[in-house]
Amino acid sequence: METSQSNDPCMPSVAACDLVTVPTRQGLEAVDILRRGPAADGVGPVLHDDGCGTLGFVVPAGTAAAWDVPGSTCTETDGRGLRLAPEPPVEGSDWLVPPGEADLATDPAVLRRALGEAARLIEAADSHR
Repeated sequence: METSQSNDPCMPSVAACDLVTVPTRQGLEAVDILRRGPAADGVGPVLHDDGCGTLGFVVPAGTAAAWDVPGSTCTETDGRGLRLAPEPPVEGSDWLVPPGEADLATDPAVLRRALGEAARLIEAADSHR
C-alpha cells in the first residue's frame, strides 16, 4: 500500500484550499482587475464551469469561515473534490487560469476587493443601457 500519496485537494505537500464561486460575468471582470493590479502575479487558479455559468477562485483553506461577499459563495474542500491538475476537476469545466501558470491560491483580501470593484463596474455599465 502506497502511503506517500497526498489526499490534499490542491497540491501535494501544500495546505488544503477553499473555492470562491461567483457568476461568470463578475468573475471575468475580477480576473481582469486582478491581472491589471499591483498583485497581478498573485492570481491563483481559476476554474470556469460553463454549465453553471460560474468561475471558481482557489483561495487558502480557512477562507470559507469568514467569507461574506454578497453574490458569491466560498466552499471548504476539506481534501475532497478539487485537484489542481492540468485536467479540469469537473466534467464540463475548464481552467481559465490553469494551475502551474498561477500562484497556489488567490489572496482572499485581494479577491474581495476585485469582486467589489467588478460588481461596481457591472452595475455602472448596466445602469447606462
